Amino acid sequence: MIEQTLLMQLIIILPLLAIPGIIAFGKWPNLREAVTLIAGGLLLVAVIVFYQGFDAGQAAYVKWLELLPGLDIAFRAEPLGVLFSLVAGSLWVVTSIYAIGYMRGHGEVNQTRFYACFAVAISAVMGLAFADNLFTLFVFYEVLTLSTYPLVTHAGTDKAKQGGRTYLSILLATSIGFLLLAVVGTWWQAGTLTFSEGGVFDENTSIVAASVLLVLFIFGIGKAAIMPFHRWLPAAMVAPTPVSALLHAVAVVKAGVFTVLKVCVYIFGIDLLRDIPATQWLLYLAAASVLLASLVAMRQDNLKKRLAYSTVSQLGYITIGALLASQAGILGGALHIVAHAFGKITLFFCAGAIMVAAHKTEISDMRGLGKAMPITMIAFFIGSLSIIGLPPAAGVWSKWYLLMGTLDTHQWVVMSVLMLSSLLNIAYLLPIPLRAFFPGTGQVVKVERSAIKEAPLPSLIALSITALMTMVLFFWPDIFYELAASLAGLSGGVNG
Repeated sequence: MIEQTLLMQLIIILPLLAIPGIIAFGKWPNLREAVTLIAGGLLLVAVIVFYQGFDAGQAAYVKWLELLPGLDIAFRAEPLGVLFSLVAGSLWVVTSIYAIGYMRGHGEVNQTRFYACFAVAISAVMGLAFADNLFTLFVFYEVLTLSTYPLVTHAGTDKAKQGGRTYLSILLATSIGFLLLAVVGTWWQAGTLTFSEGGVFDENTSIVAASVLLVLFIFGIGKAAIMPFHRWLPAAMVAPTPVSALLHAVAVVKAGVFTVLKVCVYIFGIDLLRDIPATQWLLYLAAASVLLASLVAMRQDNLKKRLAYSTVSQLGYITIGALLASQAGILGGALHIVAHAFGKITLFFCAGAIMVAAHKTEISDMRGLGKAMPITMIAFFIGSLSIIGLPPAAGVWSKWYLLMGTLDTHQWVVMSVLMLSSLLNIAYLLPIPLRAFFPGTGQVVKVERSAIKEAPLPSLIALSITALMTMVLFFWPDIFYELAASLAGLSGGVNG
């Protein structure tokens, strides 16, 4: 237990330990990037070793600081946090490999600041993943917002600064205006902020008060990008592609839906959640976000914007899983964090590779590109399958359990939305790789192998790894399934 406690703390602070080396070697890119890769590799090893020793019955716990009685900075391992740490730990090192090729190939400035802020963001993610209470989670949630702002504005252009202002203003406004109120309200109503199996509210809790708190939580967790608080996400697409990958797969949006799941399971508890009237209309709001964002994505010709609205839609799936108040819904939502992470990061890696190698950002300009960039476009095809929910990609399992959750709870409208959205996923994703290989009679990119080649090798390696992982997780989802199933078992509620 002592070893697990020390290891959990190491996981949280290890990315920060890399920052002095990153800054010190700022003038020597090879050394600077070596520090990043070594730290990423060590973090991956640490989270794997921690997972192997994880026992939900005897979870590691540590308290760093007590500000007031009951107001602690403390950490505890539980299934959802371990799952999230595995995802983020796996993808930090892969994203770093990709960033080396992208940042050099695109001639980006301020690369040292980029890698340093990236490390702070990953540390914040790990602190958030293992947070023992709402106060600790809120602190690391805000650190994540502030540490990613310089990444969004990395280019330093007027457009980047405008995107950064939108990003920061929406996320801070929702967290301070709604989430902080929800945290204070929970402390006032329940007398504790510590995450507890079955929730923190007792039978004397007013349904009206619980409804108000749930609404504040859902709207306050702006990183989950529920409409109408989603505009920060498309606005942040002005950032370099490795940052987009960080926002969509490794850290920010996943921190949002992770928080939604954690609050639903460990603050409200599934039984209370099912009895709250607000749950139903919030469920319909999440379903509307899924459908509307899919429709908007179809109209985007810019590839990164199409992927951004796709992310808004896919995050709605996870929020739906939490609000279904069933074991199958919780299981599907937790698995979708994993499936979407690996699938969407693959798509963003491919978008960046296309921009660096072919200087193309608009989908209409990518017809016939498969001849010059076959590895990239095959990876894009595999990532698309995962987002759609087709074999042999990991998205099949998460969407299956989400649909089972709608059946368990007789949510026929929500089930119809999920099925329709998957069809829309096909419509806005699959034509991109198919037209790249089978251009037909449309405007074809003039392909000359001397002019357009695959992206730099580090980027190509990274996107190949994540594409492969989406297929590996289809055949061997056991690690993440066991953690998600443990979470669903702790949630109680309707059996799935």
